[in-house]
Amino acid sequence: MSRPPLSLEQIFADHLRVLATTLRPNTLANYRKVTRCFLAYLHASFPRVRKLSQLRRDPHLLGWFRSLCQHQPPLGNESRLAYLLWLRRLLLDLADNGHPLQPDLIRRQDFPPRTRYLPRPLSLQDDQHLQQQLHQLDDLESNLLLVVRFTGIRIGECIDLPLDCLRQVNPEQWALHVPPGKLHSEREVPVDELTRRILQRILLLRAGVRPSWPETPPGFLLPRRRRNHNRWEEILARALAAAASRAGCTPKVTPHRLRHNFATTMLRLGVSLPALMQMLGHNDIRMTMRYVQVTQQDLQREFHRACHYTTLRHPVPKLALSLTTAPPRPNILSIRDSIAAATHLLQTFRLDLQDSKASSKLHRLAQRLRKINRELEYLVAPENGRTLAG
Repeated sequence: MSRPPLSLEQIFADHLRVLATTLRPNTLANYRKVTRCFLAYLHASFPRVRKLSQLRRDPHLLGWFRSLCQHQPPLGNESRLAYLLWLRRLLLDLADNGHPLQPDLIRRQDFPPRTRYLPRPLSLQDDQHLQQQLHQLDDLESNLLLVVRFTGIRIGECIDLPLDCLRQVNPEQWALHVPPGKLHSEREVPVDELTRRILQRILLLRAGVRPSWPETPPGFLLPRRRRNHNRWEEILARALAAAASRAGCTPKVTPHRLRHNFATTMLRLGVSLPALMQMLGHNDIRMTMRYVQVTQQDLQREFHRACHYTTLRHPVPKLALSLTTAPPRPNILSIRDSIAAATHLLQTFRLDLQDSKASSKLHRLAQRLRKINRELEYLVAPENGRTLAG
């Protein structure tokens, strides 16, 4: 006696039980969510589809894509992209297990473009006022927010900090040990003396807190009833909003925005992007680029710093010709050196000018001098057969 065919729900449920042996609970919950969403759409729009072999790209999958776009409340591009990725993984797994499925049900062009996020740091003035306000409050919440601002850790990582999070690297250097968090990797973020004092202050304030629940599990910097971020995330978000309002910050301030300020500050202090990526706990340098904001002042500072280093590495050429000490018989080489020195002086003087028109004129003059030097180099080139060097 043959077994009755399995329903779509049973097929997906069996496969999800297999995935549960290797996937994390949160990841498995995402696959269950997309399975419920897709099967609910099929039963409502195509009730006759009872087998995987009946699935077609058009109209079944394309219709589901359109339903995601019409979802209420609207789904962002990142959410729809995740839905398509999860369902494609399930369909490919089922096809590999021998289920009759049509190929290319979900194609590359079906994925919506990723949202391009811009850096969201506070202005320098708002950042300073907010830090002053947090220092004045000097309670447990404000000190925790200062730790987020001065180390760039995520708010969830701050809540999960252990009691012994401050580690001594050497007699003069300390680091904040961040346990595995969002990306399941741990790291150590360098801290200065101010951050060390803030962490010591948190320990003192923590000792005076009498929460309404026992500290289980023990060993965390913050007491909690269970490993749940929701309570402390809400407390810190409200505390930051109140402090930002008192400090006069006009934009909306969230704990994650402090992380953007840390990244931008570190970049302006000269920290390289690879080092900043390690501090922020990113796996991709492109994610780090979303956190930093480069202004015109930053560009000007970096440009003039590069010009200064270039001057140090390539000193100003010495003038071969002078009004007082001219060589008895000038030659092409000495003239070339003098023109090169004059060109360098023009460019150096031009960088200090505030008048853009005058700077542009000096730049054109320097270009002419370079052209004259190239012509002189052509005259003294050995392949030209000329002997103008002396």
